[in-house]
Amino acid sequence: MATIAGSVIIKDPDILGGEPVFRGTRVPFKVLTDYLEGGDTLDQFLEQYPSVSRELAVAAIEEARQSLIAQIK
Repeated sequence: MATIAGSVIIKDPDILGGEPVFRGTRVPFKVLTDYLEGGDTLDQFLEQYPSVSRELAVAAIEEARQSLIAQIK
């Protein structure tokens, strides 16, 4: 898988009032976590939000995982 430079989840006060979104989109990262928590698959999320690539979604999940692990240590 290709590497995506920089954070794939961004927070900009001019985009959805600063809610964390996937870089280059207006899709909140929380929508992905809501899908997964609700039992939906990544493919189902990607079908509904075609502006988010699989690579971007997987990179965002990995970034969130690494952030969580860093906070626990």
